[in-house]
Amino acid sequence: MFLASYFLNILLTKQKNDMFINLPTEMRHGYGFNKKAYQSLPLVNIAKKMLSASWMKKVVSTSLVLLFTILAARAQDPELKNTTAPVVKTQDTTIKKLIEEVQRITDNDKQNSNAIQALLQGKEIDNITKYELIKTNIINASETYYLLNKKIIDLKSRTTTNNLDVFITSLNNPESKALGFSLSDRIVELVEKIILKNKGEKGEKNGKIVESTKSIINSPIFQSFTSLTPPLAIANSVMNFLHSVSVNNKQINQKSLQEFEKELNKYVVYYTALNDANQKFEYGLNFNKDQLSLLQDNLFDHLSFTATSLKFPAPQRGNQTLSQTMNDYFFNFTKEKVVDYFNQLEAKYSKGGKRVDYESLLRENSSLKEVNNQLEDLVLQTKRFENLYNEYFTLLDSYYTKVNNSLKIAQDNGLADKSIIDTKQAEFRNLKTEAVAEIQASINIKELYNNTEKIKYRYRIF
Repeated sequence: MFLASYFLNILLTKQKNDMFINLPTEMRHGYGFNKKAYQSLPLVNIAKKMLSASWMKKVVSTSLVLLFTILAARAQDPELKNTTAPVVKTQDTTIKKLIEEVQRITDNDKQNSNAIQALLQGKEIDNITKYELIKTNIINASETYYLLNKKIIDLKSRTTTNNLDVFITSLNNPESKALGFSLSDRIVELVEKIILKNKGEKGEKNGKIVESTKSIINSPIFQSFTSLTPPLAIANSVMNFLHSVSVNNKQINQKSLQEFEKELNKYVVYYTALNDANQKFEYGLNFNKDQLSLLQDNLFDHLSFTATSLKFPAPQRGNQTLSQTMNDYFFNFTKEKVVDYFNQLEAKYSKGGKRVDYESLLRENSSLKEVNNQLEDLVLQTKRFENLYNEYFTLLDSYYTKVNNSLKIAQDNGLADKSIIDTKQAEFRNLKTEAVAEIQASINIKELYNNTEKIKYRYRIF
Protein backbone atom coordinates (compact mmCIF):
# COMPACT_ATOMS: atom_id res chain seq x y z
CA MET A 1 0.00 0.00 0.00
CA PHE A 2 2.87 2.32 0.78
CA LEU A 3 4.44 1.52 -2.62
CA ALA A 4 1.21 2.38 -4.48
CA SER A 5 1.01 5.77 -2.71
CA TYR A 6 4.60 6.51 -3.57
CA PHE A 7 4.16 5.92 -7.31
CA LEU A 8 0.92 7.93 -7.36
CA ASN A 9 2.66 10.98 -5.86
CA ILE A 10 5.40 10.74 -8.49
CA LEU A 11 2.85 10.59 -11.30
CA LEU A 12 0.90 13.60 -10.03
CA THR A 13 4.11 15.65 -9.64
CA LYS A 14 5.19 14.85 -13.20
CA GLN A 15 1.78 15.80 -14.64
CA LYS A 16 1.87 19.08 -12.75
CA ASN A 17 5.37 19.99 -14.02
CA ASP A 18 4.57 19.07 -17.63
CA MET A 19 1.39 21.12 -17.63
CA PHE A 20 3.25 24.08 -16.17
CA ILE A 21 5.98 23.89 -18.84
CA ASN A 22 3.50 23.92 -21.74
CA LEU A 23 1.53 26.92 -20.50
CA PRO A 24 1.69 30.12 -22.65
CA THR A 25 4.35 32.60 -21.81
CA GLU A 26 1.78 35.19 -20.83
CA MET A 27 0.32 32.98 -18.15
CA ARG A 28 3.70 31.92 -16.84
CA HIS A 29 4.89 35.53 -16.55
CA GLY A 30 1.63 36.97 -15.25
CA TYR A 31 0.63 38.93 -18.29
CA GLY A 32 -2.98 37.72 -18.34
CA PHE A 33 -5.16 36.92 -21.38
CA ASN A 34 -5.47 38.68 -24.68
CA LYS A 35 -8.53 40.91 -24.63
CA LYS A 36 -9.19 40.87 -28.33
CA ALA A 37 -12.65 39.69 -29.37
CA TYR A 38 -13.04 36.30 -30.95
CA GLN A 39 -9.51 35.43 -30.23
CA SER A 40 -8.92 31.88 -28.92
CA LEU A 41 -7.89 31.64 -25.34
CA PRO A 42 -4.46 30.32 -24.60
CA LEU A 43 -5.91 27.38 -22.63
CA VAL A 44 -7.72 26.06 -25.71
CA ASN A 45 -4.49 25.85 -27.53
CA ILE A 46 -2.99 24.23 -24.54
CA ALA A 47 -5.73 21.55 -24.58
CA LYS A 48 -5.09 20.87 -28.25
CA LYS A 49 -1.42 20.52 -27.53
CA MET A 50 -2.11 18.22 -24.63
CA LEU A 51 -4.25 15.86 -26.76
CA SER A 52 -1.53 15.54 -29.26
CA ALA A 53 1.35 15.51 -26.89
CA SER A 54 3.36 12.32 -26.50
CA TRP A 55 3.58 12.64 -22.76
CA MET A 56 -0.15 11.84 -22.47
CA LYS A 57 0.51 8.35 -23.80
CA LYS A 58 3.16 7.94 -21.17
CA VAL A 59 0.77 9.04 -18.41
CA VAL A 60 -1.92 6.52 -19.45
CA SER A 61 0.58 3.70 -19.77
CA THR A 62 2.06 4.50 -16.39
CA SER A 63 -1.40 4.68 -14.79
CA LEU A 64 -2.38 1.28 -16.14
CA VAL A 65 0.80 -0.25 -14.87
CA LEU A 66 0.25 1.34 -11.49
CA LEU A 67 -3.39 0.06 -11.37
CA PHE A 68 -2.39 -3.52 -12.14
CA THR A 69 0.35 -3.28 -9.56
CA ILE A 70 -2.13 -2.19 -6.87
CA LEU A 71 -4.59 -4.99 -7.77
CA ALA A 72 -1.85 -7.58 -7.62
CA ALA A 73 -0.73 -6.28 -4.26
CA ARG A 74 -4.31 -6.43 -2.94
CA ALA A 75 -4.69 -10.04 -4.18
CA GLN A 76 -1.46 -11.09 -2.43
CA ASP A 77 -2.03 -9.18 0.83
CA PRO A 78 -4.83 -10.84 2.95
CA GLU A 79 -5.34 -7.70 5.01
CA LEU A 80 -6.03 -5.67 1.90
CA LYS A 81 -8.20 -8.42 0.44
CA ASN A 82 -10.49 -8.51 3.47
CA THR A 83 -10.80 -4.74 3.77
CA THR A 84 -14.43 -3.65 3.28
CA ALA A 85 -15.09 -0.35 1.68
CA PRO A 86 -16.87 2.06 4.02
CA VAL A 87 -20.57 2.62 3.38
CA VAL A 88 -21.38 6.18 2.61
CA LYS A 89 -24.50 7.30 4.43
CA THR A 90 -26.98 9.34 2.48
CA GLN A 91 -30.44 10.76 3.07
CA ASP A 92 -31.92 7.34 2.11
CA THR A 93 -30.84 5.95 5.52
CA THR A 94 -33.59 7.90 7.35
CA ILE A 95 -36.29 6.60 4.99
CA LYS A 96 -34.97 3.06 5.38
CA LYS A 97 -35.16 3.33 9.18
CA LEU A 98 -38.73 4.57 9.01
CA ILE A 99 -39.72 1.69 6.75
CA GLU A 100 -38.09 -0.81 9.11
CA GLU A 101 -39.91 0.74 12.12
CA VAL A 102 -43.27 0.57 10.34
CA GLN A 103 -42.61 -3.09 9.51
CA ARG A 104 -41.68 -3.85 13.13
CA ILE A 105 -44.91 -2.24 14.41
CA THR A 106 -46.93 -4.17 11.84
CA ASP A 107 -45.32 -7.44 12.93
CA ASN A 108 -46.00 -6.67 16.61
CA ASP A 109 -49.65 -5.88 15.86
CA LYS A 110 -49.99 -9.16 14.03
CA GLN A 111 -48.46 -11.08 16.93
CA ASN A 112 -50.70 -9.31 19.44
CA SER A 113 -53.74 -10.01 17.30
CA ASN A 114 -52.86 -13.69 17.12
CA ALA A 115 -52.32 -13.80 20.89
CA ILE A 116 -55.67 -12.12 21.54
CA GLN A 117 -57.44 -14.53 19.19
CA ALA A 118 -55.76 -17.46 20.97
CA LEU A 119 -56.90 -16.13 24.35
CA LEU A 120 -60.45 -15.63 23.11
CA GLN A 121 -60.49 -19.09 21.62
CA GLY A 122 -59.05 -20.53 24.82
CA LYS A 123 -61.69 -18.75 26.87
CA GLU A 124 -64.43 -20.10 24.60
CA ILE A 125 -63.06 -23.63 24.91
CA ASP A 126 -62.83 -23.16 28.67
CA ASN A 127 -66.50 -22.14 28.85
CA ILE A 128 -67.56 -25.11 26.75
CA THR A 129 -65.53 -27.46 28.95
CA LYS A 130 -67.06 -26.02 32.11
CA TYR A 131 -70.58 -26.28 30.77
CA GLU A 132 -70.17 -29.85 29.53
CA LEU A 133 -68.73 -30.89 32.89
CA ILE A 134 -71.62 -29.27 34.77
CA LYS A 135 -74.20 -30.78 32.44
CA THR A 136 -72.78 -34.31 32.63
CA ASN A 137 -72.36 -34.18 36.40
CA ILE A 138 -75.91 -32.98 37.10
CA ILE A 139 -77.48 -35.50 34.71
CA ASN A 140 -75.59 -38.32 36.41
CA ALA A 141 -76.47 -36.89 39.81
CA SER A 142 -80.20 -37.00 38.99
CA GLU A 143 -79.88 -40.76 38.54
CA THR A 144 -77.80 -41.03 41.71
CA TYR A 145 -80.52 -39.31 43.77
CA TYR A 146 -83.05 -41.87 42.60
CA LEU A 147 -80.82 -44.90 43.15
CA LEU A 148 -79.63 -43.79 46.58
CA ASN A 149 -83.17 -43.16 47.84
CA LYS A 150 -84.38 -46.51 46.52
CA LYS A 151 -81.57 -48.42 48.20
CA ILE A 152 -81.98 -46.56 51.51
CA ILE A 153 -85.63 -47.59 51.64
CA ASP A 154 -84.75 -51.18 50.76
CA LEU A 155 -82.08 -51.50 53.44
CA LYS A 156 -84.29 -49.85 56.08
CA SER A 157 -86.94 -52.50 55.53
CA ARG A 158 -84.46 -55.33 56.07
CA THR A 159 -84.13 -57.36 59.24
CA THR A 160 -83.30 -60.79 57.92
CA THR A 161 -84.99 -62.95 55.34
CA ASN A 162 -88.25 -64.73 56.17
CA ASN A 163 -86.62 -68.16 56.25
CA LEU A 164 -83.93 -66.99 58.63
CA ASP A 165 -86.51 -65.33 60.86
CA VAL A 166 -88.51 -68.55 61.04
CA PHE A 167 -85.40 -70.50 61.97
CA ILE A 168 -84.46 -68.16 64.84
CA THR A 169 -88.05 -68.01 66.12
CA SER A 170 -88.23 -71.76 66.26
CA LEU A 171 -85.05 -71.95 68.32
CA ASN A 172 -86.39 -69.41 70.79
CA ASN A 173 -89.92 -70.77 71.05
CA PRO A 174 -90.48 -72.62 74.39
CA GLU A 175 -93.01 -74.88 72.66
CA SER A 176 -90.72 -75.74 69.73
CA LYS A 177 -88.90 -79.06 69.50
CA ALA A 178 -86.36 -77.82 66.96
CA LEU A 179 -83.51 -79.21 69.09
CA GLY A 180 -85.40 -82.35 70.08
CA PHE A 181 -87.01 -80.93 73.21
CA SER A 182 -89.66 -78.46 74.35
CA LEU A 183 -88.73 -76.10 77.17
CA SER A 184 -92.29 -76.20 78.51
CA ASP A 185 -92.23 -80.00 78.72
CA ARG A 186 -88.74 -80.03 80.26
CA ILE A 187 -89.75 -77.63 83.05
CA VAL A 188 -92.76 -79.78 83.97
CA GLU A 189 -90.56 -82.89 83.92
CA LEU A 190 -87.99 -81.26 86.23
CA VAL A 191 -90.71 -80.16 88.68
CA GLU A 192 -92.14 -83.67 88.85
CA LYS A 193 -88.72 -85.36 89.04
CA ILE A 194 -86.77 -83.07 91.38
CA ILE A 195 -89.33 -81.05 93.34
CA LEU A 196 -92.06 -83.68 93.75
CA LYS A 197 -89.80 -86.76 93.61
CA ASN A 198 -92.06 -88.29 90.95
CA LYS A 199 -95.06 -88.03 93.27
CA GLY A 200 -96.99 -85.50 91.28
CA GLU A 201 -100.01 -87.76 90.93
CA LYS A 202 -100.09 -88.42 94.64
CA GLY A 203 -101.73 -85.84 96.80
CA GLU A 204 -103.76 -82.79 96.00
CA LYS A 205 -100.91 -80.38 96.77
CA ASN A 206 -98.57 -82.05 94.33
CA GLY A 207 -101.21 -81.99 91.65
CA LYS A 208 -101.81 -78.28 92.20
CA ILE A 209 -98.07 -77.57 91.91
CA VAL A 210 -97.91 -79.30 88.54
CA GLU A 211 -101.03 -77.55 87.25
CA SER A 212 -99.81 -74.17 88.48
CA THR A 213 -96.47 -74.71 86.72
CA LYS A 214 -98.27 -75.49 83.46
CA SER A 215 -100.48 -72.45 83.93
CA ILE A 216 -97.44 -70.18 84.29
CA ILE A 217 -95.88 -71.61 81.13
CA ASN A 218 -99.09 -71.07 79.12
CA SER A 219 -99.82 -67.64 80.54
CA PRO A 220 -101.05 -65.07 77.96
CA ILE A 221 -98.68 -62.61 79.55
CA PHE A 222 -95.69 -64.52 78.23
CA GLN A 223 -97.37 -65.06 74.89
CA SER A 224 -97.59 -61.26 74.47
CA PHE A 225 -93.85 -60.87 74.97
CA THR A 226 -91.60 -60.56 71.99
CA SER A 227 -90.00 -63.69 70.67
CA LEU A 228 -86.78 -62.70 72.43
CA THR A 229 -87.87 -63.19 76.07
CA PRO A 230 -90.50 -65.92 76.76
CA PRO A 231 -88.11 -68.77 77.77
CA LEU A 232 -86.23 -66.64 80.28
CA ALA A 233 -89.39 -65.06 81.65
CA ILE A 234 -91.01 -68.48 82.08
CA ALA A 235 -87.99 -69.96 83.88
CA ASN A 236 -87.78 -67.01 86.23
CA SER A 237 -91.52 -67.10 87.03
CA VAL A 238 -91.47 -70.85 87.75
CA MET A 239 -88.52 -70.46 90.15
CA ASN A 240 -90.26 -67.67 92.02
CA PHE A 241 -93.42 -69.78 92.26
CA LEU A 242 -91.59 -72.77 93.72
CA HIS A 243 -89.74 -70.63 96.26
CA SER A 244 -93.01 -69.16 97.46
CA VAL A 245 -94.65 -72.62 97.67
CA SER A 246 -91.73 -74.04 99.65
CA VAL A 247 -92.54 -71.72 102.54
CA ASN A 248 -95.78 -73.61 103.31
CA ASN A 249 -94.92 -76.99 101.78
CA LYS A 250 -92.43 -78.97 103.86
CA GLN A 251 -91.93 -81.47 101.03
CA ILE A 252 -90.12 -78.80 98.99
CA ASN A 253 -86.82 -78.30 100.73
CA GLN A 254 -83.90 -76.07 99.93
CA LYS A 255 -81.80 -78.90 98.53
CA SER A 256 -84.43 -79.88 95.96
CA LEU A 257 -84.84 -76.24 94.96
CA GLN A 258 -81.11 -75.87 94.40
CA GLU A 259 -80.98 -79.08 92.34
CA PHE A 260 -83.96 -77.92 90.28
CA GLU A 261 -82.40 -74.51 89.71
CA LYS A 262 -79.11 -76.14 88.65
CA GLU A 263 -80.83 -78.24 85.97
CA LEU A 264 -83.02 -75.37 84.86
CA ASN A 265 -79.98 -73.11 84.51
CA LYS A 266 -78.62 -75.39 81.75
CA TYR A 267 -81.57 -74.26 79.64
CA VAL A 268 -81.40 -70.72 80.93
CA VAL A 269 -77.76 -70.39 79.80
CA TYR A 270 -78.66 -71.60 76.30
CA TYR A 271 -81.63 -69.29 75.95
CA THR A 272 -79.69 -66.40 77.48
CA ALA A 273 -76.99 -66.78 74.82
CA LEU A 274 -79.61 -67.00 72.08
CA ASN A 275 -81.46 -64.03 73.57
CA ASP A 276 -78.23 -62.01 73.72
CA ALA A 277 -77.58 -62.73 70.03
CA ASN A 278 -81.12 -61.67 69.12
CA GLN A 279 -81.02 -58.50 71.22
CA LYS A 280 -77.66 -57.32 69.88
CA PHE A 281 -78.72 -58.00 66.32
CA GLU A 282 -81.98 -56.13 66.85
CA TYR A 283 -80.18 -53.23 68.52
CA GLY A 284 -77.69 -53.06 65.67
CA LEU A 285 -80.49 -53.12 63.11
CA ASN A 286 -82.34 -50.31 64.87
CA PHE A 287 -79.21 -48.18 64.99
CA ASN A 288 -78.56 -48.92 61.33
CA LYS A 289 -82.12 -47.87 60.47
CA ASP A 290 -81.75 -44.63 62.45
CA GLN A 291 -78.60 -43.79 60.51
CA LEU A 292 -80.36 -44.58 57.23
CA SER A 293 -83.23 -42.27 58.20
CA LEU A 294 -80.77 -39.48 58.95
CA LEU A 295 -79.07 -40.10 55.62
CA GLN A 296 -82.43 -39.90 53.86
CA ASP A 297 -83.12 -36.53 55.53
CA ASN A 298 -79.82 -35.19 54.21
CA LEU A 299 -80.59 -36.57 50.76
CA PHE A 300 -83.95 -34.76 50.81
CA ASP A 301 -82.26 -31.43 51.60
CA HIS A 302 -79.62 -31.89 48.91
CA LEU A 303 -82.22 -32.86 46.33
CA SER A 304 -84.33 -29.81 47.20
CA PHE A 305 -81.38 -27.48 46.55
CA THR A 306 -80.55 -29.08 43.20
CA ALA A 307 -84.17 -29.16 42.03
CA THR A 308 -84.70 -25.49 42.89
CA SER A 309 -81.50 -24.48 41.07
CA LEU A 310 -82.74 -26.29 37.94
CA LYS A 311 -86.13 -24.52 38.13
CA PHE A 312 -87.89 -27.74 39.20
CA PRO A 313 -90.57 -27.66 41.94
CA ALA A 314 -88.97 -28.64 45.25
CA PRO A 315 -90.23 -31.78 47.05
CA GLN A 316 -92.74 -30.97 49.77
CA ARG A 317 -93.15 -32.87 53.01
CA GLY A 318 -96.75 -33.52 53.90
CA ASN A 319 -98.45 -36.06 56.13
CA GLN A 320 -96.69 -38.90 54.36
CA THR A 321 -93.50 -40.56 55.49
CA LEU A 322 -90.28 -39.29 54.01
CA SER A 323 -89.91 -42.48 51.98
CA GLN A 324 -93.35 -42.00 50.42
CA THR A 325 -92.61 -38.33 49.71
CA MET A 326 -89.34 -39.15 47.99
CA ASN A 327 -90.84 -41.97 45.94
CA ASP A 328 -93.64 -39.71 44.71
CA TYR A 329 -91.22 -36.92 43.84
CA PHE A 330 -89.12 -39.11 41.56
CA PHE A 331 -92.06 -39.46 39.19
CA ASN A 332 -91.37 -35.84 38.16
CA PHE A 333 -87.67 -35.43 38.84
CA THR A 334 -86.21 -37.93 36.38
CA LYS A 335 -82.98 -38.19 34.44
CA GLU A 336 -84.87 -37.71 31.16
CA LYS A 337 -86.42 -34.45 32.34
CA VAL A 338 -83.05 -33.13 33.49
CA VAL A 339 -81.62 -33.88 30.03
CA ASP A 340 -84.56 -32.00 28.49
CA TYR A 341 -83.88 -29.04 30.80
CA PHE A 342 -80.32 -28.68 29.44
CA ASN A 343 -81.54 -29.04 25.85
CA GLN A 344 -83.92 -26.13 26.36
CA LEU A 345 -81.18 -24.11 28.04
CA GLU A 346 -78.83 -24.58 25.08
CA ALA A 347 -81.57 -23.64 22.64
CA LYS A 348 -82.21 -20.44 24.58
CA TYR A 349 -78.57 -19.33 24.34
CA SER A 350 -78.10 -20.23 20.67
CA LYS A 351 -77.87 -17.08 18.53
CA GLY A 352 -80.04 -17.47 15.44
CA GLY A 353 -79.52 -21.21 15.34
CA LYS A 354 -75.75 -20.81 15.52
CA ARG A 355 -73.39 -21.94 18.27
CA VAL A 356 -74.35 -21.68 21.94
CA ASP A 357 -73.17 -18.59 23.82
CA TYR A 358 -71.66 -20.55 26.69
CA GLU A 359 -70.20 -17.48 28.39
CA SER A 360 -73.63 -15.85 28.76
CA LEU A 361 -75.22 -19.15 29.70
CA LEU A 362 -72.82 -19.70 32.58
CA ARG A 363 -72.89 -16.08 33.68
CA GLU A 364 -76.70 -15.86 33.79
CA ASN A 365 -77.16 -19.31 35.36
CA SER A 366 -74.47 -19.19 38.00
CA SER A 367 -76.46 -21.52 40.27
CA LEU A 368 -75.43 -24.39 37.99
CA LYS A 369 -71.84 -23.93 39.12
CA GLU A 370 -72.92 -24.13 42.75
CA VAL A 371 -74.92 -27.30 42.09
CA ASN A 372 -71.84 -28.83 40.50
CA ASN A 373 -69.63 -27.79 43.41
CA GLN A 374 -72.10 -29.26 45.93
CA LEU A 375 -72.07 -32.70 44.30
CA GLU A 376 -69.23 -33.77 46.54
CA ASP A 377 -71.76 -33.87 49.39
CA LEU A 378 -73.97 -36.21 47.35
CA VAL A 379 -71.02 -38.49 46.67
CA LEU A 380 -70.19 -38.52 50.38
CA GLN A 381 -73.79 -39.54 51.09
CA THR A 382 -73.42 -42.52 48.77
CA LYS A 383 -70.21 -43.44 50.59
CA ARG A 384 -72.07 -43.23 53.88
CA PHE A 385 -74.74 -45.57 52.51
CA GLU A 386 -72.06 -48.04 51.44
CA ASN A 387 -70.72 -48.00 55.00
CA LEU A 388 -74.17 -48.68 56.46
CA TYR A 389 -74.71 -51.39 53.88
CA ASN A 390 -71.45 -53.09 54.89
CA GLU A 391 -72.30 -52.65 58.58
CA TYR A 392 -75.50 -54.59 57.98
CA PHE A 393 -73.53 -57.62 56.81
CA THR A 394 -71.12 -57.19 59.70
CA LEU A 395 -74.12 -57.38 62.02
CA LEU A 396 -75.34 -60.48 60.22
CA ASP A 397 -71.94 -62.15 60.56
CA SER A 398 -71.82 -61.35 64.26
CA TYR A 399 -75.35 -62.64 64.70
CA TYR A 400 -74.48 -65.86 62.92
CA THR A 401 -71.51 -66.41 65.23
CA LYS A 402 -73.53 -65.78 68.40
CA VAL A 403 -76.36 -68.13 67.39
CA ASN A 404 -73.87 -70.89 66.64
CA ASN A 405 -72.30 -70.32 70.05
CA SER A 406 -75.70 -70.73 71.73
CA LEU A 407 -76.23 -74.01 69.86
CA LYS A 408 -72.82 -75.19 71.04
CA ILE A 409 -73.89 -74.40 74.63
CA ALA A 410 -77.01 -76.52 74.16
CA GLN A 411 -74.79 -79.38 73.02
CA ASP A 412 -72.26 -78.95 75.85
CA ASN A 413 -75.04 -78.87 78.48
CA GLY A 414 -76.55 -82.07 77.12
CA LEU A 415 -79.78 -80.44 76.02
CA ALA A 416 -79.54 -81.89 72.51
CA ASP A 417 -77.50 -84.52 70.68
CA LYS A 418 -74.45 -83.48 68.69
CA SER A 419 -76.00 -84.73 65.45
CA ILE A 420 -79.01 -82.45 65.92
CA ILE A 421 -76.78 -79.45 66.71
CA ASP A 422 -74.60 -80.11 63.65
CA THR A 423 -77.69 -80.30 61.45
CA LYS A 424 -79.05 -77.04 62.83
CA GLN A 425 -75.73 -75.22 62.39
CA ALA A 426 -75.49 -76.36 58.77
CA GLU A 427 -79.08 -75.24 58.17
CA PHE A 428 -78.37 -71.87 59.74
CA ARG A 429 -75.23 -71.42 57.61
CA ASN A 430 -77.15 -72.08 54.41
CA LEU A 431 -79.97 -69.74 55.39
CA LYS A 432 -77.50 -67.00 56.20
CA THR A 433 -75.75 -67.43 52.83
CA GLU A 434 -79.10 -67.23 51.05
CA ALA A 435 -80.05 -64.11 53.02
CA VAL A 436 -76.82 -62.36 52.07
CA ALA A 437 -77.22 -63.22 48.40
CA GLU A 438 -80.85 -62.07 48.38
CA ILE A 439 -80.09 -58.72 50.00
CA GLN A 440 -77.09 -58.10 47.74
CA ALA A 441 -79.16 -58.83 44.64
CA SER A 442 -82.04 -56.65 45.85
CA ILE A 443 -79.94 -53.60 46.72
CA ASN A 444 -77.24 -54.02 44.05
CA ILE A 445 -74.66 -51.73 45.58
CA LYS A 446 -72.48 -51.94 42.44
CA GLU A 447 -75.15 -50.13 40.45
CA LEU A 448 -74.96 -47.19 42.82
CA TYR A 449 -71.16 -47.28 42.89
CA ASN A 450 -70.82 -47.27 39.08
CA ASN A 451 -73.24 -44.37 38.69
CA THR A 452 -71.53 -42.33 41.39
CA GLU A 453 -68.15 -42.83 39.69
CA LYS A 454 -69.47 -40.88 36.69
CA ILE A 455 -69.75 -37.71 38.79
CA LYS A 456 -66.47 -35.77 38.50
CA TYR A 457 -67.04 -33.99 41.79
CA ARG A 458 -63.35 -33.18 42.33
CA TYR A 459 -63.43 -30.54 39.55
CA ARG A 460 -64.85 -27.38 41.10
CA ILE A 461 -65.92 -24.54 38.82
CA PHE A 462 -65.76 -20.87 39.71
